Amino acid sequence: MPEWTDLDIRHMHRALKLAAKGQGRVEPNPMVGAVVVKNGKVIGEGFHQLFGGPHAEVNAIKNAGAKAKGSTVYVTLEPCNHFGKTPPCTQLLIKAGVSRVVSAMTDPDERVSGRGFETLKQAGIKVENGLLEDEARKLNAPYLTLRNQGRPFIIAKWAMTLDGQIATFTGDSKWVTGEKARRHVHQVRDRVDAILIGIGTAQADDPLLTCRLPSGRNPLRIVLDSHARLSLNSNLVRTTQEAGTLVVTTDGSDERCQSLESAGCEVMKVRSRQGKPSLRYLLNRLGQRQITNLLVEGGRQVLGAFFREKLVDKVMVYQSPKIIGDGLSPVAETGWHLMSQAARLQNVTTRRFGEDLLVEGLVM
Repeated sequence: MPEWTDLDIRHMHRALKLAAKGQGRVEPNPMVGAVVVKNGKVIGEGFHQLFGGPHAEVNAIKNAGAKAKGSTVYVTLEPCNHFGKTPPCTQLLIKAGVSRVVSAMTDPDERVSGRGFETLKQAGIKVENGLLEDEARKLNAPYLTLRNQGRPFIIAKWAMTLDGQIATFTGDSKWVTGEKARRHVHQVRDRVDAILIGIGTAQADDPLLTCRLPSGRNPLRIVLDSHARLSLNSNLVRTTQEAGTLVVTTDGSDERCQSLESAGCEVMKVRSRQGKPSLRYLLNRLGQRQITNLLVEGGRQVLGAFFREKLVDKVMVYQSPKIIGDGLSPVAETGWHLMSQAARLQNVTTRRFGEDLLVEGLVM
């Protein structure tokens, strides 16, 4: 393992910060940032901004211009060595005359993995790998999940009171959290590919599940609906031209399915597991469609099913300083009866939105 200097670490931190700017716009590609350094000074930087657009190395080298010759390039992921929507980044680096490439991690894409580094080495470029690898893997956890497991990265999200209730015993839930927290939810929706609820939530709340930011992107809206009961008058159906709606069913009647399709929805029939859509089968289908981030907003039965099958990768919980007593818990029966069975989180962080607290963590 190379001995990294403080400057190496600082420049890679900057590359990772740049990479994060592509979140929600580059998927199913990874987020990548690059910094070009010569004689201790940054002469160029860039990040992958949009799926199908120039890669981070292209933007960084373009920013550096002719000064890139003899430089060191810090990049958060192994440079690609194949033709995709853009030419190979390895050839660009070779042509620019860089002398050293420092990478955070190897690309698990079989078209790239190790080949990018080997091409650079054969051209006489010094290659070092593994700088801040843990941070890079955390940043690109959705991309790695899709590549390694063939399914989307699952984010379980809910809002609850201080005593752990998502609604009163009558089902009233508007609003658990304040305006600032709810606005942040729209920022999250802007960055994910799809958002999933069950038919119970669709019928009870009649949600839109759109991103209400001025320049926001609407995720694909997915409803688990075994019998295709989603109302043709629901917000999800009426706005399907604005944001796509996918109804996942197991045994919905042909007539109901055809009606939903005629209204503009997509209907996907999947395998049944105990009378409900098989989540693993569905996730594999979504992975084939290159859905990278899936936000599961509930309700409690759906969240319980995802936890029960150990499919949750990340948790986002908005907690409000309210107490209501009797109510509905956020996660239904998981089958776990011992504290030792509880899902545990790591890399836990907290943020405040007005009076509300957001707790985030990765499931161990």
